[in-house]
Amino acid sequence: MKIRNFLTLACAALLVLNLAGCASSANKDAMVAGNLQTLKKHDRSVAVRTSGGAETGAMDSSNVADADLKAAIEESIVQSKLFKSVVQGKDGDYDLAVSIVRLEKPVFGLTFTVNMEATWVLVKQSDKSVVLKKSIQSTSTATFSDAAAAVTRLRLAVERAAKANIEQGLQAISGLSL
Repeated sequence: MKIRNFLTLACAALLVLNLAGCASSANKDAMVAGNLQTLKKHDRSVAVRTSGGAETGAMDSSNVADADLKAAIEESIVQSKLFKSVVQGKDGDYDLAVSIVRLEKPVFGLTFTVNMEATWVLVKQSDKSVVLKKSIQSTSTATFSDAAAAVTRLRLAVERAAKANIEQGLQAISGLSL
């Protein structure tokens, strides 16, 4: 009976360690929207700002940090050539503000589905007119076949949801006449 209790406790401890583990932040390179087919290219510059993200703590689940989201959006713009250039600060012809308003993550399971919602606002700097204001929702799933460790599955699902959000946001901007 003591051996059975010990094995049960050991299995439970291993399960908790697999589920909790040491979380890692979403990787900015994994969130870049590569091979993005844009409808229009804009011969203007853009500055990108992000908010609503969170750093990942040691005992936290994977999050999207503002700096990593900003870097992924900027790199996606550069690779797709959606804008002529990406600038820092307020020196752009346009200001793109992306704010994460919701990041729903599961606590446990073999399949992790993450839902993300971000507000995308594009403002023309010369007259402060809002040319795009859109709430974008994205979903992504990572399964046991993607990664055996739960913390890795969650990170993959978070990265994919963020990447899908970036793709949708940039596609919406590429449809505008600026």
